[in-house]
Amino acid sequence: MRRPAPQVPGRRRLSAAVLAGAGLTVAVGGVLAIGGTGGGAPYGRVSAVRAAAGATVVDPGARQQAPALAGDDLDGKPVDLAGFRGRVVVLNVWGSWCGPCRAEADGLERLSRQTGGEGVRFLGINTRDRDRAAARSFVRAHALSFPSLHDPTGELLLRFPPSLLNPQAIPSTLVIDRRGRIAVAIGGAVTEEQLRPLLTRVVEEES
Repeated sequence: MRRPAPQVPGRRRLSAAVLAGAGLTVAVGGVLAIGGTGGGAPYGRVSAVRAAAGATVVDPGARQQAPALAGDDLDGKPVDLAGFRGRVVVLNVWGSWCGPCRAEADGLERLSRQTGGEGVRFLGINTRDRDRAAARSFVRAHALSFPSLHDPTGELLLRFPPSLLNPQAIPSTLVIDRRGRIAVAIGGAVTEEQLRPLLTRVVEEES
């Protein structure tokens, strides 16, 4: 007889309805696999995955503060994550050179427009693009309306816990709650249908 897998502190299993709506299946250790083969990973480490990603949902009591993020966007205008405090923030890491980033960009923009009235804000981190012109071309091609910090060396990514943001897993997406804590971490490409129920869960939390 197989023993049930142990529960991992700080991770929650989503309801069957939410899982079905997002196309998620539960993997060992409370890591949620979005389609594909992500596989389970020990707590404190999330494996880098391909376009099929793993999503980690963190209990409110176990959430870590997102690091300070401030700098210039792709047009040279200052952006500061602290300015979004009190809002739910979707933080998306992307590069113009990244095929899965192109695949998910249109869906993220649609979701950004749909959820703006719910107090949700989107913020990008553009990484490994030395030339801002290439990144700006990506923004124009996908009509992205939300700003992106320019992080050509990946320095901003190294501020995050590697268990929640693997700097080698591009794209990656985090959902940050109203108190500035990391609530959801997704390594790999994500669709709007997969992200929406996870985002709604955080939006509906009490402040």
